[in-house]
Formats: sequence, C-alpha cells, structure tokens
Amino acid sequence: MFTTRPTLQGTFGMCASTHWLASQSAMAVLEDGGNAYDAAVAAAFVLHVVEPHLNGPAGDVPAVIAPAGGPVRVLCGQGPAPAGAGIAHYTSLGLDLVPGTGPLAAPVPGAFDAWMTLLRDYGTKPLDEVLKYAVGYAENGHPPVEKIGETVDSVRELFETEWTTSAELYLPAARPGALMYNRPLAATWRRLLAEATGPTREARIDAARRIWREGFIGEALVRSAAEPAMDTSGERHAGTLTGDDLARWEATYEDPVTYDWNGWTVCKAGPWSQGPALLQQLALLPQEGLEYGTPEYVHTLVEGTKLAMADREAWYGDAADVPLAELLSADYNAGRRALIGDKASYELRPGSPGGRSPRLPKVSTAPGPEEFSPMGVGEPTMHDPLAVPGEKGRDSAHRRGDTCHIDVVDRWGNMISATPSGGWLQSNPVVAGLGFPLGTRLQMTWLEPGLPNSLTPGRRPRTTLTPSLALRDGVPVLAFGTPGGDQQDQWQAHFFLAVALRGPVRGGLDLQGAIDAPNWHTDSFPSSFYPRGMRPGSVTVESRIGPDVLDGLRRRGHDVTVAHPWSEGRLCAVARDPETGLLSAAANARGMQGYAVGR
Repeated sequence: MFTTRPTLQGTFGMCASTHWLASQSAMAVLEDGGNAYDAAVAAAFVLHVVEPHLNGPAGDVPAVIAPAGGPVRVLCGQGPAPAGAGIAHYTSLGLDLVPGTGPLAAPVPGAFDAWMTLLRDYGTKPLDEVLKYAVGYAENGHPPVEKIGETVDSVRELFETEWTTSAELYLPAARPGALMYNRPLAATWRRLLAEATGPTREARIDAARRIWREGFIGEALVRSAAEPAMDTSGERHAGTLTGDDLARWEATYEDPVTYDWNGWTVCKAGPWSQGPALLQQLALLPQEGLEYGTPEYVHTLVEGTKLAMADREAWYGDAADVPLAELLSADYNAGRRALIGDKASYELRPGSPGGRSPRLPKVSTAPGPEEFSPMGVGEPTMHDPLAVPGEKGRDSAHRRGDTCHIDVVDRWGNMISATPSGGWLQSNPVVAGLGFPLGTRLQMTWLEPGLPNSLTPGRRPRTTLTPSLALRDGVPVLAFGTPGGDQQDQWQAHFFLAVALRGPVRGGLDLQGAIDAPNWHTDSFPSSFYPRGMRPGSVTVESRIGPDVLDGLRRRGHDVTVAHPWSEGRLCAVARDPETGLLSAAANARGMQGYAVGR
C-alpha cells in the first residue's frame, strides 16, 4: 500500500508529535538517557513555543501513561472553573453563552502543573535539562509555520486596538521568512529555574509548581485575569480567576476508562473528557463486523458517532454523576445499535441509561459564521474564523485554536499519549511579562443549570482533548491521538479500526497507512466551541475517499461535503511489540508539520 511516509521502526525510542521540532527535541532527550516522560515534557514545552496558536503553558492537557511494568494511568491537567465562575455571574452580564475568548472563559490553568507532576513522578531528568530546548527556541528563534502568521493576521485588528500585549509580541514575530522569537517566555523560564531551588530534583520541580501558583507567575496570571478585555460577546469583561483558585488546584492521576474489543483494551480519560465516546463507538459496532472502507462501513461508523456524541451531550460532564457503566454496557448499546438504519439520521438521539431521561442543552441547528466550510490542508473545522462583534473589534476575526499531540515510547517500554491545547495566542491577551496567555476552556460549559456540563465552580469543563492508549492481551502496545476538537474521537476511531482490521506492515502495526487512510467527520451534534452550533445529517469526507463511498453516503441520505483530499485529521502514533521489543512510529502528513522520529 502506498503511504506518504514509511512507518518508522527501531528498538531504542520513538517520538511522534504535531511539529518536527518537538519530535526531535523529545528524541534528543531519549538520546541523552531520559525516558519517555522526560521526552514528552521537553516536547510539550517546545510546542508552547513553536505552535503558540495551538497550545500554551496556561492551557490544558490530559495524558494516558503506561509505565513499564506498572498500571495505565490518566494524568488530568484540566483545571476547573474558578470559585467565582457561577452561572449567575455570567447571566448577570447579559450572556447566554460563555464567550469563546477573553478572561471570562479562563479556567484554572492546568497544563504547566500537569507536566511538572509527570516529570516529578515518572521522569528522571532535572527541570533545566527538559526546558532547555524550549528556552533555546524562544530565545534564539525558530522558523514559524505558516498557520501562525495566518492566525495572527486574522486577529490583527483586535491585537492592535484591544490586546496590545499580544500585538507587542506577535505582530512583529509573524513575518514571513523571518525567525520567530518569544524572549519574554524564555525570560520567564530562566527566572523560574533560578528561583526553583531545593535539595533534590523532585524538590526543585515542586518549587517550580509553587512559583506557578503563588510566585511571580501566579501573581501575573491573576492580574491579567482581572483586567477587562474584549471577547467574542463584543464587550470587555474581567475574568474570575483568583490567587486562591491557583493555590488550591493541582494535577491529579486517576484510573482510565477502558473498553475491550476484539482482543484490544482501549484506555481513555473519564467523562470529564469526551474520551468515552470513542469507546462507545466501538461498543456500537455490529457484532458480525463490517468490511473495512466500504460505503456501509463509513455509514455505520458515522451513524454510531452521532449516537455516541448525542450521549456525550446528554450525559458527560464533571457536574453530574455520569452513568458510564451503563453507557458502555452491551445491553444498552445493543438497543442503541438498533437505531442505526439504512438512512442517515438528522436527529439528536441520546439514550436513557438505567431508564433515566436525557436532558439536552438548547442549541442552534445552524452553524456559526463559516463554521462548516471545507478547509485546506491540515485545517479542521474549528480553525474557521469567527467574527468578533463590538466597537473596535467589530471587523476583526477570531480563529478558534486547535490542539497538539505527543506520543513517545522508550526502550524500556514506557509509553505516553498526551494532547496539549488551550492557552492559544488568539484566546486571551498575552500576560504582561510572561509571554503567554490564559486559556478559554470554560467556553465548553453551558449556562443552563442542571446539565452534566453546566458551568460549576470547582468542576472541570468537559474537554474535547482525548489521548488514547491501547493494550493487547493486557500489555500496552499502542499510543495515539490527534488535534481536532469534536473530531478527535471520530478520527481516532477510524485510525484505530484501520490498525486493528488491516494487516501488519514489515512485522509491525501499519501506523502510517492507518494515518494516511481517507478520513471523515460529522458535525451532527452540538459543537463544544462557541457559538455551539450543529449541522444535522452532515458528513465531511476527504475527496480521496472514492466515488463508490460518496455515492453510497448520498444514497443513504447524508448531507455530504467533499473537502480537500488531505484535510481530515492530524494523527500521531507510536507502538511497541512486547514480544520482540520492536518500536514503531508515524505522524500525519496533512498540514506538513507532524513528524515521527526514532531509531
């Protein structure tokens, strides 16, 4: 089978991420004797520098880790809503949705503390050795990818007239052909390293965590949150984040949610993420199986996605007791599977686990401005510009940020899948003196009371970030994930089935072939992003998918959008054969950024 690149194979270590500099930095850590967790942390901080339109240190990150010989665990780097972020506060401002940008949408930042916690508990390297790659690129420059300049151009007027700290940093930095710098960020990390003292490696990492929460970084974050800034509502609002919110929260570990399918065990984060929706897509597959890649196969997967995402909307969230065991049970999904007919559904059809009645938010059945237009190479729909109404920002555009991904496996068998996001350069004004903005994950909550994902102080907004790790016969063999918001678990489901249902390549899993396979997504459920629209009956497919599949989908009544041939997904993956020790890796060619490295 032709692929854009080979599936890499070796025995020493493999790294795959959404940017080649992050992948190579992770590999440099492995070459220097570090393990997969040291490498992932180094890659993450490089991604903050080289993909600032996709993630930042004040964003969020869930990770699934499989330490060699130990249990699989989920690291939660999703901060909760601040104590002052109640529904009444937002509705008193005349809002019916949390804005898509600005301080009001900022939760407690989660990414930095999560990466520090991982490095302390599972890494081996001191903090300065994993941060040096990010500091070097921020201080000495790096070649910016085209999308940074496009993103900055889309919010140029907003930066010039409202978010002046962002203008100072990014308007000079995004010039074509020039190196891009973030010297304020480099200075932040250098000061952090100088102040984070202690007698041991672990003590110095914990000192860095305290500085983030209560020292010069925490103080600057709180000051920035308290400064009113223009957001997508067209008004200037201050946020609710306080020093107490920062001081009280820290990243945590938890058991993964798992589902067994055809000898595989797939591990995901809990229903504070959308992760279990991938597991339910597997549970909804027909018992007799389907022929991979046929029109019936694609139709069945798309219809199963609609049912799983309807259940996500009705039942998932950190503000409720989620009936997860029932949602993933065989009996429940047998009943749900019976709803998949020969024709595309245009309804949002959540189920009633345990006889409970579902409750859905009030959503628009029309997309937001340009929200569902086909995109170019590597551009999922959440990158579409959305107009920012109101005074000086009225004619500016806002781009929703996307996400990054990192997978690493080392020669000892340690494995990680992590999906950092949030804290995008277009999400909030750059914090003065720090070189990065706050995040906006609260936009994923609802201002209607009583929903599982209602905005609730101290509770996590339901995130679309959803890394994956899979076991064979109880042994970790595969870590994978992708950017893409609501599309993440759709693209990952197809990738996983392509790996599981097709034959191996050169003695290992055909990771690159599964990544390169034509992909698709549906928007037939409420978007997790402001302004929360949906497009019933839709399916967007890459034009490479083939005329037989296109005809078959249209005959079944799907509202088909044919997109660019390489537009759906930005997957990364690593694998390990436990019998031979053979390591594999692959990364998405869409967007011409993601790369795998290894030996």
